[in-house]
Amino acid sequence: MARTMDPDAQARISRAVWEVLGERGPHGLTLRAVAEQAGCTTGLVLHRFPDKRALLLHARDLLHDRTAARTEALEAEAATPRDALRAVLRQALSLTDETRQEARVWLGYLAAALDDEVLAERHRAGHGVFVARTRRLVAGIRPELTEAEVAATATVVVGFIEGVSTLSTADDDHYDASAQLAALDRLLLILGLDGTGQV
Repeated sequence: MARTMDPDAQARISRAVWEVLGERGPHGLTLRAVAEQAGCTTGLVLHRFPDKRALLLHARDLLHDRTAARTEALEAEAATPRDALRAVLRQALSLTDETRQEARVWLGYLAAALDDEVLAERHRAGHGVFVARTRRLVAGIRPELTEAEVAATATVVVGFIEGVSTLSTADDDHYDASAQLAALDRLLLILGLDGTGQV
């Protein structure tokens, strides 16, 4: 009969995977580093994660679960597509300690996925959810746009969000919370997504 891991140990290891990737990047994400962070043996980590790829996939799944739950709640609470889009985009920026850590995990995972098709496919699947949500909200705000125009506008928005969040992980002086929010407000105004029309 196979052993089952203690739920507390599972939670500690899961948290350690997240913290190590966010703090040390993909090169620092090793079975030993996770075990040290979790306060357990390497063997216990190996019981759940056989290799580094498994650690990375777990971190990406954690990121997707965290952000998907948050964005779904924000969209459900919003009164209009405009309010929903702004709320969804704000939570994707690197504005708090929590979202800065998420940005670092996202960046570390993406770096590791550059030469690993399995990792890249998991990234595309998770990223596709954010893109689809953005397209849907853009279409709700600007119903006069064609499908191609909606797709292009959503690409601009997603590229902006992920670019600014990435830049902030290494340069919080130039990309602090106020700068990110001001840039987002300007982008939404330019794209006619703020409810006041285009400039």
